[in-house]
Amino acid sequence: MATKNFNHRAAVIAGVTGGVISGLVKLGWENILPPRTAARDATNPPQKLLEQVGVPASVTHATYSYSGHDLPAVSYMMHFGFSTTFAVAYSLWARKHPQAKAGSSALFGLGIFGTFHHAILPALGTVPSAKEQPAEEHISEAIGHVLWMWTADWVSATVYDRLTRNK
Repeated sequence: MATKNFNHRAAVIAGVTGGVISGLVKLGWENILPPRTAARDATNPPQKLLEQVGVPASVTHATYSYSGHDLPAVSYMMHFGFSTTFAVAYSLWARKHPQAKAGSSALFGLGIFGTFHHAILPALGTVPSAKEQPAEEHISEAIGHVLWMWTADWVSATVYDRLTRNK
């Protein structure tokens, strides 16, 4: 059953907040269980996808320096853009269709993982086919997407509730 009245502005703000924080969680998870081999990470999927549409490697591999580390600026922009886009979409969808929150968003996270890592990105030639990816990649990405979306859901629900309390 769809909810007719909810605060769209609060849902978007909550989704952006959840997207940024859950993006940090996913980055942290990938430091614990890296999803790709070092060779495949030399040009990571966000960088390769941009290169496939004509963005030069000089841009896709652009870095910034912090505390003596060169960090991948464009990869982070893509990472947080993806995270925030889907967190906002989920925040709006879950407010409109509360039954969408089944599994505390774990199913949504697994759906995003499967759609992108097993279908879209392999079809575009951005990553190898699912059967050619190592098991470690599937494990890291599946768990990472569940934790990512669970965090986005939890944070966005908390922010939404605070923004709409007593209004």
